[in-house]
Amino acid sequence: MRTLYLFCSAAPPVFDVARVIEDAQSRGWDVCLGLTPTAARWVEGSLDGLAALTGHPVRWEYDLPGQPEVWPQADVILFAPATFNVVNEWALGLTAKFVLSMAVQGAGRGVPTLVMPCVNQAHVRHPAFGSSVATLRAAGVSVLYGEGAYAANPPGQELSGGYPWAVALDAVEGVVREPTGA
Repeated sequence: MRTLYLFCSAAPPVFDVARVIEDAQSRGWDVCLGLTPTAARWVEGSLDGLAALTGHPVRWEYDLPGQPEVWPQADVILFAPATFNVVNEWALGLTAKFVLSMAVQGAGRGVPTLVMPCVNQAHVRHPAFGSSVATLRAAGVSVLYGEGAYAANPPGQELSGGYPWAVALDAVEGVVREPTGA
């Protein structure tokens, strides 16, 4: 079975994560869920259920030295939703958050890595955002932003049509295929 690391930051689409996990599982993925610390606080009441759904512990902080790895190796990493802060931290190589470190290392090891932001138009106007998107793309990360993917919404308004989770999962399917003969 193929393994998807699904990383989420604290943006409203994180509340859909159980449905997204089920969709990914129906596509043949073993899903390991990682959250930023704030996202973990947002879904705190659902953490046990999400762990039961995935069959793996939900992670948001680093292990202590010497603790065994509890997740299988990733075939692909998807970071969605990724906030303005996460996109910029990642581009700068700041890895204080467990999921950011895993994303940086995964991309550095050649694991197909995708990110779909969840930002508004005011965020996008800040020069750091465009630079960060360019940096991530230059590092080999597939940034699902722009036409046909995620498009920023006006501040304080819901995203027309909702967060495009299906686009993200379709993109994951496009970068990793089941091995021949499996």
